[in-house]
Amino acid sequence: MVIDKIYLNSVNSTQEYLVNYISKNGYKNPMMIIANEQTNGKGSRDNHWICEKGNLFFSFVVDTSYLPKDMKIESSSIYFSCLLNMVLEQNGSKSYIKWPNDFYINDDKIGGTMTYFKSKLLYCGIGLNIIKSNIGLKSLDIDMTQYQIIDQFIKILSKNHTWAFVFNKFMVKYNLLNENKKTTINNKQIKITQDMLQADGSLLINNKKEYSLR
Repeated sequence: MVIDKIYLNSVNSTQEYLVNYISKNGYKNPMMIIANEQTNGKGSRDNHWICEKGNLFFSFVVDTSYLPKDMKIESSSIYFSCLLNMVLEQNGSKSYIKWPNDFYINDDKIGGTMTYFKSKLLYCGIGLNIIKSNIGLKSLDIDMTQYQIIDQFIKILSKNHTWAFVFNKFMVKYNLLNENKKTTINNKQIKITQDMLQADGSLLINNKKEYSLR
C-alpha cells in the first residue's frame, strides 16, 4: 500500500486535520498525517487525550476497498490497533489491546485508537506514549522512534491481513489479559468477561452485540 504522508511539527488533532484536509481537497489515495505534537487530541466519548510532545500521533484514511472483506467496519478499531500492536510485539514489547481500542502494558494505558467512518472513507487516529513522561504518564516499554513505528506499521498494513488472522491474535491476549477489566458501553462501565467476545469483534451484552467503532 502506498500512503501519502504529511509531517507536521504541531497540530490540534491529526484526526481533525485529516478530515478537514480531505473535505477541502478530496480523497485520491490513502493518506497519513504524522505530528510531533498534538495539542487537543481526541479520545473516546469526546474525551481529550493528554500526551506530551515527542510521542506518537498519527491519523490515516483509506477507502473501504482497502479493508478486509471478512471484517465488519464496526470492528476496525480492533483491527488497526492489533496491527500496530503486532509491530510493538515484534520489537519486544509486552503491550496488548484492551477491548476495543486501548493500548496497555500491565494495568496501565499507554495509548488508544479512534476510528471514524464517513462517505465510504475510514479514518483512524492513534496516539501512543513512546517517551518517558515528565508528568507521570506510562509509556511504551521498548525504545522505538515515531518513524520506526510508522514505517513498520505501513509495511504490516500493506500485507492486507484478513480479519480472521488479526482477530485470532487479538483473542489470545483478550482471554489472558482482558478478563475483569472494564469498558464503557452506552456511557455505562461494563466488566469484560471471556464469554462476551464474539467472532466479529463485538461483545455480547444482554443479548445485544456492542461494537468498537467510536
